[in-house]
Amino acid sequence: MGPMPQFELQQVGEALWEIPPRGKMRVPARIYASRKMVDTVQADNAPQQAANVACLPGIVKASLAMPDIHWGYGFPIGGVAAFDLDRGIISPGGVGYDINCGVRMLASNLTFDRIASKLPELIDSLFRTIPTGVGASGALRVSPGELRRVVVEGAGWAVKHGQGESSDLEFIEEQGCMAGALPDKISERAWQRGLEQLGTLGSGNHFLEIGQVDEIFDKTAAEVLGLFPGQITVMIHCGSRGFGYQVCDDYLGLMDRAARKYQIELPDRQLACAPIRSEEGHAYLGAMRCAVNYAFANREVIVHQCRQTLQRGLGMTSEEIGLRTVYEVAHNIAKIESHDVDGRQQQVCVHRKGATRAFAPESEDLPVRYRPIGQPVLIPGDMGRCSYVLIGTAQAMRDTFGSSCHGAGRALSRVKAKEAAQGRDIVRELAQSGVIVRGQSRRTLDEEISEAYKDVSEVVDTCACAGISRRVARLKPLGCIKG
Repeated sequence: MGPMPQFELQQVGEALWEIPPRGKMRVPARIYASRKMVDTVQADNAPQQAANVACLPGIVKASLAMPDIHWGYGFPIGGVAAFDLDRGIISPGGVGYDINCGVRMLASNLTFDRIASKLPELIDSLFRTIPTGVGASGALRVSPGELRRVVVEGAGWAVKHGQGESSDLEFIEEQGCMAGALPDKISERAWQRGLEQLGTLGSGNHFLEIGQVDEIFDKTAAEVLGLFPGQITVMIHCGSRGFGYQVCDDYLGLMDRAARKYQIELPDRQLACAPIRSEEGHAYLGAMRCAVNYAFANREVIVHQCRQTLQRGLGMTSEEIGLRTVYEVAHNIAKIESHDVDGRQQQVCVHRKGATRAFAPESEDLPVRYRPIGQPVLIPGDMGRCSYVLIGTAQAMRDTFGSSCHGAGRALSRVKAKEAAQGRDIVRELAQSGVIVRGQSRRTLDEEISEAYKDVSEVVDTCACAGISRRVARLKPLGCIKG
């Protein structure tokens, strides 16, 4: 089955477009985008990937894509798809290479005037303390035996070993530990890659950012989240590092063989998959959950390093700074959840790849404190523009399996971004706009220029227009470290 020909998107809502079922598509492909964004959405042919996903066995309702959609491996980045547990499949391409890449947001007791004079030193100190870059290692070395416990216990392992605070755990998706991890399904190569990368940020679009609450849109929800105008925040975006990458790489080959074994017809070999109920599907889910827990632990260790660095740099106590976890979300993950399918609750396997869970108010999966307002949805922008805090909605539960966007989404490839940055001093440009940036390499900073991304405000406005998340607050970047 070859690639489908190009198609016109049909507008079916104010911010919703559809590719009706055709050829081998089992369900429609639905893409969230404003009219202004449609040309950008189609520029890299990512809608083709959304249509390809609609061909997979056991998919229910629709193949979905958020407004930050762009081309990915197999599934588009920004893709969401749910599969019937008995007839459906699990696909590493629907999770991504950086398993449980995600975002932690922390809020403090501080306002800008308390840190302004020390901000450059703080950014430099964070950059020295938290390892960044492609091969970054050395933040927290563990033994092979201890690493097996990390991938089962997740963020709780870090807390137990003095690398975090127990109060964080309630405010992490899955409470920082996903059940069902199977260490025996992990390769020796993955174990080796994971030994020295706990507490490291990595490279690419991963970052640690100090920001400030710039505007409140929903005062009631902001008060529940403990946010106020001018408040200093920290946002951390990273994932499972080389460990998760290796897990994905290992299982793509296995899934390619499984697709042939189970006679699954694929529109694209990058959609290699296996039935959820199969031996191969069980093995991948168990290995993926190990990588999910590794990422939860990784972010918890980074948070611990950040807290200690701020205490030293500001000469304040932990209580004075008050850096607490607002929430942490996963971007690249597959989860067994209960959702309404054709009028009845059904257990499905939801793939979110470059998409964020956005559960509605009163969901039992949320911290008790947040149940009146819904799940926090954390949307980082780029180095020079704003980030957002949203909350999930009942409409998201009906329409998107409780999912929303995860960021701005790339508008330029890394190659094109480097071309656009040629001859420019990105650090100086950002400093002139009030943002202090430190990066391991000029290449990374060039690849991550603001023009490389869609306008995050347009992406967020689209989700709000579609009703799949609501705006609570906007954050302004003050300083950022990158690999």
